[in-house]
Amino acid sequence: MSGELSLNINIKEPRWDQGTFMGRAQHFFMVTDPRNVLLSSETLEEARGIVENYRAGIVKPGLSEDELWKAKYVYDSAFHPDTGEKMFVIGRMSAQVPMNMTITGCMLTFYRTTPAVVFWQWVNQSFNAVVNYTNRSGDAPITVNQLSAAYVSATTGAVVTALSLKSLANRLPPIISRFVPFAAVAAANCINIPFMRQRELKYGIPVTDENGNRLGESPNAAKQAIIQVVVSRIGMAIPAMGNRNRFPILNAPVQVGLVGLCLVFATPLCCALFPQKSSMSLSGLEADLQERIRQSSPDTTTVYFNKGL
Repeated sequence: MSGELSLNINIKEPRWDQGTFMGRAQHFFMVTDPRNVLLSSETLEEARGIVENYRAGIVKPGLSEDELWKAKYVYDSAFHPDTGEKMFVIGRMSAQVPMNMTITGCMLTFYRTTPAVVFWQWVNQSFNAVVNYTNRSGDAPITVNQLSAAYVSATTGAVVTALSLKSLANRLPPIISRFVPFAAVAAANCINIPFMRQRELKYGIPVTDENGNRLGESPNAAKQAIIQVVVSRIGMAIPAMGNRNRFPILNAPVQVGLVGLCLVFATPLCCALFPQKSSMSLSGLEADLQERIRQSSPDTTTVYFNKGL
């Protein structure tokens, strides 16, 4: 072993117990920290080097355990857990707060006219499409045509939903119509996420045993993963969209500020509703995959998968 730090630290898993909500919350407060967006490419590459070298049994001289965990969370904030690729910056979960506070603030402020609803829903769903693709589960490539079709389907469906709800809101009392943006965002998430991750629903996502050994790909696991992500995303929108501003003169800045404050807490807490490394019973998989797993790994009763974010 080179260096003083023990090689027995398991940095493949989060630092905190993922079997508890508080442990997951601590983990996601680190992953979604907006300050990570400001890190330079050099800092990200340095963190990747520390993490990859440690996994290979090489320890940087003088590296402490806290420094190792810090590097691991910088790495996790910028690199995809399945592919290892550096993620597009606005698609990272650390960009959720600054991006969403701006977009959501504008959606809450400019919601009275049809062109405004169309424009901001398009902006929001375009951003969501980037996030959904960036944080997808699995390592299978997706073609440009598949990605384009998914984007058009997701954004079109979301905008149509928003316009339909706005039309309904015109016949509702003002206090109820105020929540049209939230209803539109919730419905749009139910459309956008499955469309942007439709390849997973068709071909499945990788499932492993408890030791990380890959057992196959399961569409059923993909369904569970996507449902969990949809629930988390809707949860993120509740506190921000529930905000009502009583000061029209300060409308835009106050809206954006309050949304940002809500999202600082809502983003990691809603991500923590479900473990990143999710699981399901072997009996919940497709029959043919169950049979293959029983033959290759007879002691396996539970499988695990990255649900995405």
